[in-house]
Amino acid sequence: MRHRLVAVVITFFAVGALAPVPVTGQGRTPWGDPDLQGIWNNVTATPLETPEALEGKAVLSDEEAAEYEQQLADRLVEVESRQHTGYAPSIWFETSGSLIANRTALVVDPANGKLPPLTPDAQRIADAREAARRFNAVGEPMTPADGPEDRGPYERCITRGLPGSMLPGFYNHNYQILQTPGYVVILVEMIHDARIIPVDGRPHVDAGIRQWLGNSRGRWDGDTLVVETTNLSPIDQRNVAVFGTSTEGRVVERFTRLDDDTMDYQFTVEDPPTFTRPWTASIPMTKVEGPLYEYACHEGNYGLPNILAGHRREEAEAEAKTAAR
Repeated sequence: MRHRLVAVVITFFAVGALAPVPVTGQGRTPWGDPDLQGIWNNVTATPLETPEALEGKAVLSDEEAAEYEQQLADRLVEVESRQHTGYAPSIWFETSGSLIANRTALVVDPANGKLPPLTPDAQRIADAREAARRFNAVGEPMTPADGPEDRGPYERCITRGLPGSMLPGFYNHNYQILQTPGYVVILVEMIHDARIIPVDGRPHVDAGIRQWLGNSRGRWDGDTLVVETTNLSPIDQRNVAVFGTSTEGRVVERFTRLDDDTMDYQFTVEDPPTFTRPWTASIPMTKVEGPLYEYACHEGNYGLPNILAGHRREEAEAEAKTAAR
């Protein structure tokens, strides 16, 4: 996996016969584009949507923010006190105890910090998915595992979708941006995706071509990189691990470097079959020191076969109990 990922980026630069060049002048590349290069991190305690307990409050006071952040810390301690398998969120998760400017949601439009309502068709799909959930021996909801296709694309090391790949989730919130004349590359640590984005004015590919992260085309709006992505493969999951769109989805991202260490990142999702209106999220990024380590999702990964095996054993035990009655 490491060799394949490295080959993607090396091949890109070999084709262009160019390599990333140090910044010259006032935040410009040698060929004059705004310089966005570096490794950026978007970890935050601010959730995608405003929690119900904070409904109606887009921004908290300093006192309210401190109270909320303490509640998050206390909840983490409580969760870890119930773990008995050596699994600890404080070790596995890349977490932040701080809100972004005391904001209660990454969603900034709608102004209530909530995703727009789903369309009737999308709601039926969501309801059917929820109805298919099962419950384990202690009454916790479990996603079906009749076969690997029942598990999401993240668990199968395929993709987190878009905008999912650019959302803070639970760890590996790092993105490396590289530039050459005519291209911007965003290397996503999680699921090791390399988004190679032309900024030379070329059109999108044919509508019949679908990709997990779609077909991206960029342009410069002053010092802001605007990236429009279409041709997305359908992903109907929307959670902390995966967030996708329908085939009609369109994602428009805006990257603006504010200073040496801060990037303003915003995206707007237009997906008429899924949401009743477009919505926008704002997620600041902070520059961090490298290197960016590989997220090797498949090597030595027994998670998926063990999940399926566990469900088969649960089914066998249930059948045995039924037969014994």
